[in-house]
Amino acid sequence: MTDTTEIHDLLRRMTEAWNSGDAAAYAGQFTPDAEYVSWLGTRDTGRAAIEATHRFLFEGPLKGVKMASDDHAAPPDIRYLAPDVALVVVDGGKPEHAPQASVVVLTAVREDGRWRLASFQNTRKTTS
Repeated sequence: MTDTTEIHDLLRRMTEAWNSGDAAAYAGQFTPDAEYVSWLGTRDTGRAAIEATHRFLFEGPLKGVKMASDDHAAPPDIRYLAPDVALVVVDGGKPEHAPQASVVVLTAVREDGRWRLASFQNTRKTTS
C-alpha cells in the first residue's frame, strides 16, 4: 500500500467514524497531542479533548449529521513535506448543518508505521 493510499484510508476511517457517531473511533484517527480547530474557531488539544467534544456533538447538536464520503468530492490534495509528514487539503463540502461550504486542512504524520492526523483546521469558504 502506498503512503497516498494509506492517507486516503485514514480519511475514509475518519469519515466512517463521524457517520457512525463514534467519538472514540473518530478521535482515534488523531495523534495523542493533535490540534483540532473547528469552523467556529474552537480549539481542542489532544485526542482525549477531541473525543470529548465529538461525543457531545454526536449525542447532541450534530446527532445523525453525516459527513460526505469521498465518492462525490474532489480528491484530497496531498503534499509530502517530509517522508513521514503530509499536508492534506480537502473540500469539506456543505453539510446540512453548516451555513456554507468549507475547506479542511490537515497534517498527517506517520508514527510507528501508521498514519494519523496531527492537526485539523476547518474553515468556511467565503464563496461557494
